[in-house]
Amino acid sequence: MFQFTELPPLSLYIHFPWCERKCPYCDFNSHQPAGAIPEQAYVDALLRDLADDLPRVWGRAVQTVFIGGGTPSLLSVEAIDRLLSGLRALLALRPEAEITLEANPGSAEQARFSEYRAAGINRLSIGVQSFSDDSLQRLGRIHGRREAIAAAEMAHAAGFDNFNLDLMFALPQQTPAQAAEDVATAIALEPAHISYYQLTLEPNTRFFAQPPALPDDDSAWRIQQQGQTLLADAGYRQYEISAHAREGWRCAHNVNYWQFGDYLGIGAGAHAKLSDAMQQNITRLAKRRGPQDYLAAEHREQRLQSERIVTRTEVGLEFMMNALRLTEGFAPSLFAAHTGQPLTLVEAPLRQAEERGLLAWSVDNIRASEKGRLFLDDLLGIFAEGEKDGSGST
Repeated sequence: MFQFTELPPLSLYIHFPWCERKCPYCDFNSHQPAGAIPEQAYVDALLRDLADDLPRVWGRAVQTVFIGGGTPSLLSVEAIDRLLSGLRALLALRPEAEITLEANPGSAEQARFSEYRAAGINRLSIGVQSFSDDSLQRLGRIHGRREAIAAAEMAHAAGFDNFNLDLMFALPQQTPAQAAEDVATAIALEPAHISYYQLTLEPNTRFFAQPPALPDDDSAWRIQQQGQTLLADAGYRQYEISAHAREGWRCAHNVNYWQFGDYLGIGAGAHAKLSDAMQQNITRLAKRRGPQDYLAAEHREQRLQSERIVTRTEVGLEFMMNALRLTEGFAPSLFAAHTGQPLTLVEAPLRQAEERGLLAWSVDNIRASEKGRLFLDDLLGIFAEGEKDGSGST
């Protein structure tokens, strides 16, 4: 039985499923359109989707909105404006809500950035990935170094104090010197936030089927360490495994994910996680992935791909998989507040992880130790074993 005394913060994720070109490393739900993107029909479908989900969140304020993809910056300013106006009409969106739009340098335009800001977007996340023309070409990106730099400059010119640059490392044939140059270039562009993460070969991607030559594990580790040092020295504090921000500029939307907050999900393939104080449960939902299937759905049941109730034995692992990514960890009271379960549910794996030096636990804070951050899979494996054998339950 779940026991929520109050509900976690609520966010909204909106998925835009189209890209100009599918990148060979991408396993996201993105599709290259056969013709013109049906943006008017898609915005209509998004607002119907949201209206159908409203009974699940009556009376709850939305703290953050994230429009991801795909490449949502392919949407016209008119479509973004109509979408945001529809959100405000349907939801209790906080006046100070963080509203992020993902953008790619290949589709960046200064006039459009300014108009997005006028429509209500107050944060951009720009998928630069690298500032090397050679690396970008190997990654199948449609932009080059010049466009990547211009996108950040355009964001500043449009008045975005708050924007993120996505940067990948351990790229095909990348040397430590080239990786350091990428980080230095990103820092020089003065974004508020930099996401710095390793390229991984995901199933169902072209890179997985035809792997490129990547730096070996030792080289990748050296590249990661040098990049994190450069970012820290420049004032970008690492607050999550791959997230670095200047003081006061953390991504509130992603922090809500990592703290096991709630989120609505609308759009093709969007996921949601919602707590219910009346039913005393947590539900996970997913919408149909195919854009045409999603557009053709006339009511909620057709739009829904899956729906399930999170079990009591699952919730401890799910919380830890998110919260232990945060460098500063979490307050022990957050576990009960966001899971509806007492901390004793995971006391056995917590103590086992502490004994192995993977976790630091005090009355005020629980966090992965330095060793635990290095071996996060091993740390989470302790909670996964606790879920299997029930040793985390009381």
